[in-house]
Amino acid sequence: MGYAAGVGKTYSMLEGGQALKAQGVDVVIGYFEPHGRKNTIEKTEGLELIPRAKMPYRGSVFEEMDTEAILARHPQVCLVDEFAHTNVPGSARTKRWEDIEVLRDAGIDVLTTMNVQHLESLNDQVLEITGVRVRETIPDWVVQQADEVVLVDLSPRALLHRFERGVIYDREKVERALQNFFRESTLAALRELALRETAHEIEHRTERDEKPGVQKGPARQSKHHKILLVITEDPKTAMLIRRGRRVSDFLGAECIALTVRQVNDGASMEEADQEAVERHLNFARNMRIETRILNGEDSASTVVGFARHNQITQIFLTRPKEKYWVLPWSEGLMHKIVRLARDMQVVIVSGREHESEIN
Repeated sequence: MGYAAGVGKTYSMLEGGQALKAQGVDVVIGYFEPHGRKNTIEKTEGLELIPRAKMPYRGSVFEEMDTEAILARHPQVCLVDEFAHTNVPGSARTKRWEDIEVLRDAGIDVLTTMNVQHLESLNDQVLEITGVRVRETIPDWVVQQADEVVLVDLSPRALLHRFERGVIYDREKVERALQNFFRESTLAALRELALRETAHEIEHRTERDEKPGVQKGPARQSKHHKILLVITEDPKTAMLIRRGRRVSDFLGAECIALTVRQVNDGASMEEADQEAVERHLNFARNMRIETRILNGEDSASTVVGFARHNQITQIFLTRPKEKYWVLPWSEGLMHKIVRLARDMQVVIVSGREHESEIN
């Protein structure tokens, strides 16, 4: 794991592969992205490289990792670059991390590379730091299954020197990068995030290893914390889910996502809103959060009743936009839950309006 392109993740992965080969381990390279970096390319010498699969798409031919060929070769260890990569449409699986899951299920150990900004639960924090929304992400539970997380570190100043020397990208790309993502203050913040995340992963693994028989994944669940995420059509609900997942991981708490379907007056939710709620529920499921759908005449009372019955300690809500706060004497979902749940901690999640995108 690193915090930016060029810190040396791929080089470190290849070094690890070379060390394993020297010990007599059967190692192959399943996918390697050289980016024209001479020192990194030299580290592949002597390692078997599995040819890439060619994938036609919209009149062009793309190259992807050939998972089936790796399975047929069945090495002990496979080196796979760019863990968060999205495969070309038409591939057997959407994401490279899903290909890696297939390799692991077949008994093949994998060394792979990623940046901290690709971790799903950190997506909103990375947006706050960089001003761009990272679209290629990896669910936290996938990373938590790793036997080991290694931080490949480099000071922001040293990384910028690499950029300025043209070691990482060509000159034209370097100029664009230095004006945008690769500012020293941004890199320093991302580095701090990577250091904290690595420490968090080490803590979870130490806790797991000290308890024989505990499966890989998040730390044990706390008996003192239960988190409830209130799912609505609000676009900020995705941010709420990420925040809740991250807090629950740190606390070792149970996390439940709940939505309420109102049955009081027969009025149905607009189709677009229904689709948004279902999309948010699916996102929570992908984050391995338990989901519940309840029917109720009053959403706030149903949420708080469920929370009390299930000993919830924290309720996460999104803050509605101002246009939804219609009349000064009216009481929306957020305000009503806050009033009814005075004996619980209520966390209001709000977000920024403008953002760019980065893959």
